[in-house]
Amino acid sequence: MHPFPALFPLLLLLVTTSLPLAHSTSPDHFFKPSSPSLSSSLSPAPSPSPAPEPKEYFELTHPLPSDRLTPSCVLQAINHSFANTINKPPYSTPYYPPLDCPPPWSHVTLEFHVQSKGDQYDRISALWLGGSELLRTSTAEPEEHGIFWNVRKDITKYSSLLVQNYLKFTLMLENIVNDIYTGVYHVNVTLYFYKDNAVEVPLTFKNQNLIAPVLQSPLYGDKSMYDPPADLIIPISAPDSSKGYWFIIESELDVKFDKVRVPLNTRKVVLELYVSFHGNDEFWYSNPSNSYIRMNNLSTTRGNGAFREVFVTVDGKLVGSEMPFPVIFTGGINPLFWEPVVAIGAFNLPSYDFDLTPFLGMLLDGKDHVFGIGVTDGIGYWLVDANLHVWLDTASTVVEAKNVVNIYPASQISRSEQFQSLDGSFEIKAEKSTRLEGWVKSSSGNLTTSITQEVKLRSSIRFSKNGTYKAVKQNIKVRREAKVLNDVGGLVSRVIVRGRYPLKVITWTLPGLKNDTYILVTNVTHAVNERIRIGKLSSHVNNKQVSNGWMEVKDHSVLSGEVMTNQTYVCRDEFGCYVRTVAALNGTLIKDDSAIVCPSVK
Repeated sequence: MHPFPALFPLLLLLVTTSLPLAHSTSPDHFFKPSSPSLSSSLSPAPSPSPAPEPKEYFELTHPLPSDRLTPSCVLQAINHSFANTINKPPYSTPYYPPLDCPPPWSHVTLEFHVQSKGDQYDRISALWLGGSELLRTSTAEPEEHGIFWNVRKDITKYSSLLVQNYLKFTLMLENIVNDIYTGVYHVNVTLYFYKDNAVEVPLTFKNQNLIAPVLQSPLYGDKSMYDPPADLIIPISAPDSSKGYWFIIESELDVKFDKVRVPLNTRKVVLELYVSFHGNDEFWYSNPSNSYIRMNNLSTTRGNGAFREVFVTVDGKLVGSEMPFPVIFTGGINPLFWEPVVAIGAFNLPSYDFDLTPFLGMLLDGKDHVFGIGVTDGIGYWLVDANLHVWLDTASTVVEAKNVVNIYPASQISRSEQFQSLDGSFEIKAEKSTRLEGWVKSSSGNLTTSITQEVKLRSSIRFSKNGTYKAVKQNIKVRREAKVLNDVGGLVSRVIVRGRYPLKVITWTLPGLKNDTYILVTNVTHAVNERIRIGKLSSHVNNKQVSNGWMEVKDHSVLSGEVMTNQTYVCRDEFGCYVRTVAALNGTLIKDDSAIVCPSVK
């Protein structure tokens, strides 16, 4: 049986109706009131049934290494409810490391548990410890009978913060509660600490006890650079935490700055960047050109085209940039898609890592240096901050360093557009090749870090059917190589990351069955495909999600619809494999298969 039996008669009825001369601003952000009818309005009403239990939502990812271990101790850090918190300071509470299992720890896991019920938009949230961000996340849109979810993240790399007393946990989650938006988000944050002697236990997959492989493959990039964890973490964040520690970037000219002094015995430094996009740039990858908006006299302020790049500077010099992964929040494009399986990265947004060790020659002078963060072509608004992870030479008080090669040009961008009235096409090609090299002389010897990176972006947007049909395609390809050489040119370490991040979004706006409604046909396909080689070891992640369906909308409220989402997550390395396949039909999970045996590679 076709998953959408009522869809095609409805579309035949709609396409024979004359379309209004209206421009679709989709993709857009929508509100899902309690229990929208997940069936065609042409279908008979369902029979009454008992009230369901709260539904679990989740983001598909792989098990953490610590999931197979029994924690040595557990610390509940936060238990707080976020009701009408809009324009209020974030929630803060003191943090002290656990007394019953002092450091060092082999693993530390953060669990972010949320419950909610009622009507509510999705919200952005972040958790900081001592002003350094540990997690960027967003919420699901709740239901009348309630939902809950868990986000588990390995935070071992933040151990230098976790060992400290007198720090504060700060959690930002601005929410609105009134007669319309009734959902309160109840948040519980728990830390799990694991010692080297932690007991190994089997994991349960579909009532089977299996020993899962220790898979380290991350979303977006190489996390081996944090092994072992840094000796010091310095936040690059907003000085006034009354609105959270993140910087708010409102335009392409809005660059935020923070001063940092790096210790003189620093031997390695990595900048970790957190990014999320909102408002007029929530769907930046679908924004048309300003000339298209101007020539058609459109009221939308979603312009500047479909290219964005987050960049980092030191004393005005470009030292890092990233074309961000297009995370879709649970109210985005079609909120019925993300129930109960949310979009890739929605519960655990990716952070981006820049090895700045080649720049230590300019940082190790005992002076303050100005770090800047901005967004190329960005419009309101982006939330950004960073953590500077610093490794120290404990056997020395001063380290020598010098930048040898610094080729970090601006991205080469070509744009083309061709449109007539509301129909037309827009193409963007962007490329960047960088090379960084610098040496550091410490008690470990004279080591040279060499980093090369190639990034390519291809983007196309096509409007047709008088602007009511919109097709967005984007693909980002990345190749990074980081090598460390000794003073005679011998290879100490080598990491190669190859990534491909395709996205396809189709929206088609049709007149609704009533004068004040419209039908939005939607399709989303996006994926993360990463291969990482560390020395002779390699890992591969392939995470692909496909969603299609339709919804009937009044203003921005979803009245009814039919949707289906399929997703497959495959992660393999030399030590094993993990695969999970899920399918959801109209908000109900109809397939969920997990295994530690992957299909053969062709």
